[in-house]
Amino acid sequence: MPSPDPALPAAEPDSVVERSRDHDVAVCIDFGSTFTKASLVDLEQGRIVASAEHRTTIDTDVLDGYDACLAALSGQDARADGAPTLACSSAGGGLRIAVVGNEELVTAEAGRRVALSSGGKVVAVVAASTGDDLRAVPASEPDVVLLTGGTDGGNAEPILACARALAPIWSGPVVVAGDVDVHDEVAAILAANPVVVAPNIVPRIGVLAPEGARAAIRELFLSHVIGGKHLSARADFLEMVQGATPDVVLTGVELLAEIAGDTAVVDVGGATTDVHSVVEIDPEEAGLSREVVATTRVTRTVEGDLGMRWSAISTAEVAGRDDLAAAARRRREEPGFVPTDDRERDLDEELAREAVGLALRRHAGRSKVVVSPEGRVVERSGKDLREVDLLVGSGGVLRHGRPGVADRVFAGSVGEVGGGWQLPRRADVTVDTDYVLAAAGLLASADRDAARRLVRRLTGAAVDNVSP
Repeated sequence: MPSPDPALPAAEPDSVVERSRDHDVAVCIDFGSTFTKASLVDLEQGRIVASAEHRTTIDTDVLDGYDACLAALSGQDARADGAPTLACSSAGGGLRIAVVGNEELVTAEAGRRVALSSGGKVVAVVAASTGDDLRAVPASEPDVVLLTGGTDGGNAEPILACARALAPIWSGPVVVAGDVDVHDEVAAILAANPVVVAPNIVPRIGVLAPEGARAAIRELFLSHVIGGKHLSARADFLEMVQGATPDVVLTGVELLAEIAGDTAVVDVGGATTDVHSVVEIDPEEAGLSREVVATTRVTRTVEGDLGMRWSAISTAEVAGRDDLAAAARRRREEPGFVPTDDRERDLDEELAREAVGLALRRHAGRSKVVVSPEGRVVERSGKDLREVDLLVGSGGVLRHGRPGVADRVFAGSVGEVGGGWQLPRRADVTVDTDYVLAAAGLLASADRDAARRLVRRLTGAAVDNVSP
């Protein structure tokens, strides 16, 4: 990735990561939008030895909840006291990203996919060629703007025009990931903004290269967004946070895929249902596919209308489940509702089954072979999950569910379901009951072997061998 804009201060060495290498345990924290979740990881064993959670104290100081979690961990295992802490955060609204591109179906769509894979909530997508008003960008109140446009060496005017229009209306952080030939000109136009340049996410038609932009977004999240949200008055909060929670979880999924093969994770939350997948792309089949923006190995989608509490009503509506309407209304009105009898648990599972099924189908899409003037091609509308080896469920309804909950919730989403849906055909299904994916994502750079031992437990395999 090209060097960050020289106007930005150089990142300090990650002392928390360095310190974790000198301890036998580490504390992993997820500052969630509702709850702060803490785990104490035995690095040698690759095992979570203590856990705690507390309401996220966004109303006072976010570290108040952390202090309560740390005290609870220390009560379970004295090694937690003084252990290095690695954290991720979606508190305070998480990472909000606005995407500015040129063509709606090319650079703007590519930018949307990259923003999602970077752990962001996409709050606006503006396509200049369709006449979209760039004032929608500041109106959406993003934390970061991802500016794309043009293939390398192509028509540079669209991204330059967008930069000129953006400069007087947006003063926040910008990741520039368009035509590399004009990066310097774009950075000069946006000289008053914090800017990080990255390789073009669409260097040529049919190619999507998200890695550089994903790293740049993470850099701006750490250097500007975390501090800018004023979630804590204490300096240790800025030191411990390593990234946005969805980005960190996706890193954990990538690590798991190194061990388990093609992997998909479905996280059923109160407001959204997220699907993360790491699937090797078949180059022969990709060559037959008609896609302007290529499918990538690592993908994340967020379904904002599918969830267990805040989005329960729309889940029931989209699924066409009138019989779940009353239960959905109750859960929307009482987002803290916890089922206490089997009838309510059944209703929770039904909502989860619909959310999981819909989210997986939207992520996977369909495929069919058609004959065109170019010959035999595959028309695909999503990510092919048919050869996924491991399917992991996450979210309270699964982690705290009754025996057999995963089989019931994933019923209809695994196997030969028909209809052209590219859903897993023979995947092993498990549940991330100990919330290890976030912890593994945090540990990936600090102690990769420990992170691999941790995710290996999701496969049911022995944890002694951590070699690829």
